[in-house]
Amino acid sequence: MTALKTRPASADTAYTDDFYTWTQEQGARLRAEDLSGLDRDNLAEEIESLGRSQYDSLVSLWRVVLLHLLKFDYQPERRICSWTVSIRTHRNRAADVLEDNPGLNSRLAQALVRAYRDAREEAAAETGLPLTILPKVCPYTRGELLTRPFAIDLDDTSD
Repeated sequence: MTALKTRPASADTAYTDDFYTWTQEQGARLRAEDLSGLDRDNLAEEIESLGRSQYDSLVSLWRVVLLHLLKFDYQPERRICSWTVSIRTHRNRAADVLEDNPGLNSRLAQALVRAYRDAREEAAAETGLPLTILPKVCPYTRGELLTRPFAIDLDDTSD
């Protein structure tokens, strides 16, 4: 049996050389209050990146909701249950992201604009409908996105 070779831990692992080890060392330094050894610029960038990833997640979730709403509304003859399940699931997840990150509420309008742009293009590609048929500006209000009922919601007696 061959032993795995591991790189010895260094107190000065560079951010660009080994990100994982760098994160572990930086976390240990923070806990030990060893502020002199912190890589402040890269730590700041990574913390900001975590916030951006929450925003990106919100945009992605709303994109799926909007995609399926567009397909539901513009191709009623092809409606399938999975669209409404997807709408419900993704709007619940988006609501969870907003609940967990209330600071994102100030960027919700921007997130919806970005999400709709991509959802509109995807809906046109997936349905075969001309892009010009779909509104250039999101036709749904925030309230509709969060609470518009579908048959699956009306049959829900679990609440």
